[in-house]
Amino acid sequence: MSTLTTSTETQDTQESLNEYEQERVPEHRLLGWRHFMGSYSGEHVAGTEFVIGAAFVSWGASTFDILMGLLIGNLMAVLTWALITAPIATQSRLTVYEYLRRVAGPSFNKVYNVVNAVLFCALGGAMITVSASAVRILFNIPAQTHWYPDSAAFVAVALTVGTIVVAVAVLGFQKCAQFATVCSPWLLVVFITGGMVALPALSAIGNGETFTGFNQFLALADQYIWTGQTPDGSPSMTFWQIAAFAWVCNLAMHGSLGDMALLRFAKNKKYGYFSAFGMFFGHYIAWICAGIMGAGAMLLMKTNMSHLDAGGIAHAVLGATGIVAVIIAGWTTSNPTIYRAGLAIQSIFPNKSRAYITSIVGVITAVIACFPFVFTRLLDFVGYMGLLLAPVGAIIVSEHWIFKKIGLTPLWSKYQGNDLNKAALMTWAIGVVFAVTCEQMGLLHLFFLFVPTYLLSIAVYIMLAKSMGAADNYTEQEAEYHNELKQREIYHAEQARSEEIKRTEVKPASMLEKVSGAIALASLIAMVIAALKVWGAGADYTSSFKSFKAFAMYPTVIYFISATTWITLREKSIRGNANE
Repeated sequence: MSTLTTSTETQDTQESLNEYEQERVPEHRLLGWRHFMGSYSGEHVAGTEFVIGAAFVSWGASTFDILMGLLIGNLMAVLTWALITAPIATQSRLTVYEYLRRVAGPSFNKVYNVVNAVLFCALGGAMITVSASAVRILFNIPAQTHWYPDSAAFVAVALTVGTIVVAVAVLGFQKCAQFATVCSPWLLVVFITGGMVALPALSAIGNGETFTGFNQFLALADQYIWTGQTPDGSPSMTFWQIAAFAWVCNLAMHGSLGDMALLRFAKNKKYGYFSAFGMFFGHYIAWICAGIMGAGAMLLMKTNMSHLDAGGIAHAVLGATGIVAVIIAGWTTSNPTIYRAGLAIQSIFPNKSRAYITSIVGVITAVIACFPFVFTRLLDFVGYMGLLLAPVGAIIVSEHWIFKKIGLTPLWSKYQGNDLNKAALMTWAIGVVFAVTCEQMGLLHLFFLFVPTYLLSIAVYIMLAKSMGAADNYTEQEAEYHNELKQREIYHAEQARSEEIKRTEVKPASMLEKVSGAIALASLIAMVIAALKVWGAGADYTSSFKSFKAFAMYPTVIYFISATTWITLREKSIRGNANE
């Protein structure tokens, strides 16, 4: 290999790792819809789905409440992404961390970023724990159902899995999206086929009856899955609690604007609607199928949900394929989560590269993964996480959309030259105290606190900002700021021309690309057909179920080889065409 070629590849790698963390994403670095469809599908058809889907079973939800509550709640989440997060991200082209630094000042930003990074590290650690819960089966390590690890071997497994996850996250958003694009179709098929083969188990083992088809679904669901009763007799989840949870479980990403980090690359604000792929394939279909698998695993293993982890559930129903599914499901969620945490800390240390900071954050996340405390209380954790960050989302929404309409100046604190926006700090504190007080006093359920906390934070921030100078005239400072933005746009336009980046059409797919894509699709169809055989096996259910678990690994291996080949060829075709 020539020195010139090596130098060019190194330069391309360095450029790919530059993701404009402290400035607007330039026009020539925006990404198409496939990246966002793949990213949302991969992140939300993930390891948490095994945990949350099973939790609804143990929480005593009823079948109707699950089916309809999740439908409404996930729709609200998609609308929040599409109508709030995506427009702000595509108009500002900034991460939430950089936007907040300009709104609230560097001092506020440092505190917020540390809090945000710690939360994302804990969430990413939980997902690595999910992956490790599958790997531990291969080594006969007991399930980790406490907040602390009780096996040194599990710690070793968690650290090993964490190392692989961090390596992908360091490569940046585009690589995370590519990884998710490959994994998400297979993961969805795994959840669907897992639910399909678990339903006959409920009939055969539970009732001693031959499974006759989908017409038994509601009866089996009411009897074994979502019974409307909890094991310990405590109150079961209500319809509105389920709907609210589906909306707020990703509040940190949409209502609190964490996904500005991803959507700032979107060519169009409408890409926010691609969150529907994650919400309805992941947080609807996958949660329902995970609940079915959880109920089936309890019967197959003659145990209760408190003694099962994600790996145990998947292995009982899907065999070796279930182990692979949980490992990959954990990866697809932890990758973008670690990426976000890296962005948060990198904003505090702008002189350090994102890749370097992400590596450090990844090490911390891997250590957290050794302690399953977040994994065991995941549903409560995501609720508190969203509430802790919600007031900050309300502050940005106020500045971005409301201020000019009521005669206030966005970025007023920056124009004053403040290192700390005291109005923002006070609003954050008041919002968090309000939410925690209401929850602790039992005034509102944790899942219902988002809306009143958000509205209160908007009202408080507007009042405080106005009293501290947001209504003053900053015409000169605004003109200077917008001139700076214009100069950066000119610079990036010149940079794009010097790199000879061209917006050309993607070349037609090569024969190898077409064949690899067709093989990948055929392998997924083969898994569904195998599951349908179990579905219609009748009295021969046990034999068909065992055959399915043994067979599923073959199309899985074929899928990943062919799908990886397909996306590699596709990306090379796009890059090669752009550099011609």
